[in-house]
Amino acid sequence: MERMSGQGPRGQAVYSKQQLSRARIAVAVIFCVHGSVAGSFATRVPWIQDHADISAGLLGLALAFPAIGASVAMPLAGWVSHRFGARTALRGLLALWTLALTLPSLAPNLVTLCAALFVYGATSGMADVAMNALGVEIEHRMDKSIMSGLHGMWSAGALIGSAGGTVAAHLHVDARVHHVLAAAVLTALGLIACQGVLDLRSAPEEEAPPRFALPPKSALLIGAVGFCAVFAEGASLDWSAVYLKDVLDSSAGLAAACTTGFTLTMAVARFAGDKVVDRFGAVRTVRAGGACAALGGLLVVTAQNAPMAMTGFALMGLGIAVVVPLAFAAAGRSGTNPSQAIAGVATITYTSSLVAPSMIGALADATSLVASFCLVTVLACGLMAFAGVLRTAGRPAPSVRAGSAEAEAKTAPADRKS
Repeated sequence: MERMSGQGPRGQAVYSKQQLSRARIAVAVIFCVHGSVAGSFATRVPWIQDHADISAGLLGLALAFPAIGASVAMPLAGWVSHRFGARTALRGLLALWTLALTLPSLAPNLVTLCAALFVYGATSGMADVAMNALGVEIEHRMDKSIMSGLHGMWSAGALIGSAGGTVAAHLHVDARVHHVLAAAVLTALGLIACQGVLDLRSAPEEEAPPRFALPPKSALLIGAVGFCAVFAEGASLDWSAVYLKDVLDSSAGLAAACTTGFTLTMAVARFAGDKVVDRFGAVRTVRAGGACAALGGLLVVTAQNAPMAMTGFALMGLGIAVVVPLAFAAAGRSGTNPSQAIAGVATITYTSSLVAPSMIGALADATSLVASFCLVTVLACGLMAFAGVLRTAGRPAPSVRAGSAEAEAKTAPADRKS
């Protein structure tokens, strides 16, 4: 158990600033490790497709299984944290996720690939919920916004993992070898980082959360905001290069640069986002972000040249970057079970990331790609309309905090300034 500096009101464990700073760094490293696994996998999908000998259509079917696995397993994360404590739970779930990186490249056919990706997604989702719950807890105890920066670390990790995968692919390294080595390194880093997180445990009299439960109403409302942001993110990541190439007749290199620029814009915005949230609050930040994203969408659909469209995609990335971190933070402050609420929000955002690319493609086939991004622009406007659901009255009751014994009667900074 972590050494504490004393006891607060009603037995609330009080941690020193040094302990909280250490825990924040540890969780940031964990976010980076989680993102690195995703980046390492994404760059080797073509190799995995060739190894399994499947068509592009069957690959699309297989790539739905990570989201399915995550949606099924996410509600379990709260029960695991209650049963084993936050640190032990995160250590185990993160190790399962990093080791699951090795599975897809081993699959020789479609059936085994779908099974491997289901496990890959399930472990990813549970680790995602556990680390976000701890991030929300540390944010509350530090009394300042940190979730945007943590998600910035995830983006940085994804870029690192992608860079490593790009080098491995360029050198024609077998993906099985690449992923085994990457999994070994990332598992070791993750286990070391887990030593620094808060060892929060539920009180003996606390009732264990259900293994499976529908998300609370508060999570559905907050998740709807996250859905809008992730839909715009997924559409831009998967279709921005196609948009520049097919609609604006840009070169392949310029089209690829647009996607890279969008990703970098989101990462930079997330690192800067905490200071903005602390200054203006979650609701104002998301409303301003929604306006920025909507303006970006308008530039995209009215663009007559590549620079104008690239500016639009950059503005869209800037506007939506902090929405998902703030949605997780709001979920952790709402309802009667933050882990359950976070799992609900995560499930909705995962679903959005799954349906966005295919919905954009289907609408483009029926109408045009420009019309598809009109839908993205409308959803960006939804961020302005529904940002108010991120304002919560305060912290939840003692039994709902992810692994903690008591609740504190403070309002998070994002709520006070909204």
